[in-house]
Amino acid sequence: MKILLVAINAKYIHSNLAVYCLKSYAAKRGIEVELTEYTINHRRDDILMNIYQRKPDVVAFSCYIWNLEFVQDIAADLYKVLPDLEIWGGGPEVSYDAEKFLAKHPEFRGIMKGEGERTFCELAGLYQIYGKEAVNKLDECHGIVWRDPKGEISQGLPQAPISLDEVPFIYEEYENMMPFENRILYYETSRGCPFSCSYCLSSIDKRVRLRSMELVEKELQFFLDHKVPQVKFVDRTFNCNHRHSMAIWRYIKEHDNGITNFHFEIAADILNEEEMDLLATFRPGLAQLEIGVQSTNIQTIHEIDRVMDFDMVTQKVQRVASAENIHQHLDLIAGLPYENLESFKKSFNDVYRLRPQQLQLGFLKMLKGSFMYQAAPEYGCVCQSREPYEVLYTKWLPYEDVLRLKLVEEMVEVYYNSNQFGKTLLAIEKLFDNPFALYEALGVFYDKKGYMNISHTRIRRYEILQEFLQEYVEEEQMEYYRQLMIYDLYARENMKTRPQWANDLSAYKMQILDFYKKEEENPKLLTDYQGYQARQTIKMTHIEVFTYDVINENEEKGAYPVLFDYKKRSPLTNDAKAVFVQL
Repeated sequence: MKILLVAINAKYIHSNLAVYCLKSYAAKRGIEVELTEYTINHRRDDILMNIYQRKPDVVAFSCYIWNLEFVQDIAADLYKVLPDLEIWGGGPEVSYDAEKFLAKHPEFRGIMKGEGERTFCELAGLYQIYGKEAVNKLDECHGIVWRDPKGEISQGLPQAPISLDEVPFIYEEYENMMPFENRILYYETSRGCPFSCSYCLSSIDKRVRLRSMELVEKELQFFLDHKVPQVKFVDRTFNCNHRHSMAIWRYIKEHDNGITNFHFEIAADILNEEEMDLLATFRPGLAQLEIGVQSTNIQTIHEIDRVMDFDMVTQKVQRVASAENIHQHLDLIAGLPYENLESFKKSFNDVYRLRPQQLQLGFLKMLKGSFMYQAAPEYGCVCQSREPYEVLYTKWLPYEDVLRLKLVEEMVEVYYNSNQFGKTLLAIEKLFDNPFALYEALGVFYDKKGYMNISHTRIRRYEILQEFLQEYVEEEQMEYYRQLMIYDLYARENMKTRPQWANDLSAYKMQILDFYKKEEENPKLLTDYQGYQARQTIKMTHIEVFTYDVINENEEKGAYPVLFDYKKRSPLTNDAKAVFVQL
């Protein structure tokens, strides 16, 4: 029997930890299965053809909110071209209404519910032993809902949770790490969550199980030895166990390879002094923290059963930020109970003023199995009919306001989260009463001009921003904003083609060359470029002469030469180091 595990990821850079765990867990018990990964950017016909050509007897799909439509379509067509194929699904998007799903999709033999390692192993073992006759033995498998040969749907006994030490460390099986090259690596050291947020599936399992530190330290060292660029922990609230989180944070600090970045989802308000003191000693870029704020409306927080003190969050985020060494990513969710547009504006402005490196404005998704899904009628919450089941409107937030927030979301992604407009945004914000007002006005402008849903170049984004500013700034002031944009452009990239609106530097050509010749002979600022000739270093760095003190955001006119050193970049923003020089 050929058994094939199929993952359809959202992007190529993602990998599917779940299917690798299922494959490895089964293999350690003598059951060999194949695995293949695709993305939602593949043509469905190509996925269908590829699976067909593998001639599997059993296919098991990993089902998530972002790929279920793909899975359903491909499974339906697979069943037509391989009518004897046994098709199974598993994962959060099918676990919580498995009977209903099977009734609607007759091509599926069954669903694996919840935690999958042991369940998949039992199921694959039945197929390995009995072949096609396994369909008559499915009552021996725990954790499944299935359709018998007569079409009757049955539910088996629940599967007992496994010890996390039994979960395989999948990466050690691929010494060259080839399947994960140029992809994000996901890692799990805990399952379950002690909190009860009503919109989240993790709240269903409140028993937090931990992987032993003996294994964790060995596995962390594997990542460090292989100089993996980024490891993303999928632990739902990483710091819910102080001893566990401190042990991991101490280890990555003491064994830092100077390259690997570790991403953690945490609850900021439960960070304690010992944890923050340790985080403050990290190498810049060693760790990044994702913090779910969701809302600062007290009534909303209470209604969704979330434990969060925003004053405490503010103190902890600012404390972590003061060390200037850790990237912080803060999340908001629009469409929660008791959150209308005015309330969300406040939530947005509250979080924005903390100046995180990333601010994610997301929209409530009605996840099957969550309390929020059950309570939707009470909240007047209407969501999309198909995945991702995103909120369309609620009792407090009409669809018209959701559309306004969509414009804001896009502008935040383009201008704030890209970290490409840092100086420019700081100046433009001063023209508006609050940050939300800026992004709302910018979104309305984009929409009015027909600029939405177009893949603009970075230069074009700056030009649109100048066009937008003309409604708020006199022409004589525009030069200051243009120079801030030039600063932001060169801070990110040594542009080979200068924008048309950049200052003419021809008058400074010889002075700039003289500066580089002096640095070639006696390097003071460009010590990382020793051995290069002046004309080579000119191409590897950049000097821009501004007529405003843009580094300090001072509008006083003068001559301000700035050197951009691209070998020295901020690990938080990726901006080149910029310093004033004498010409």
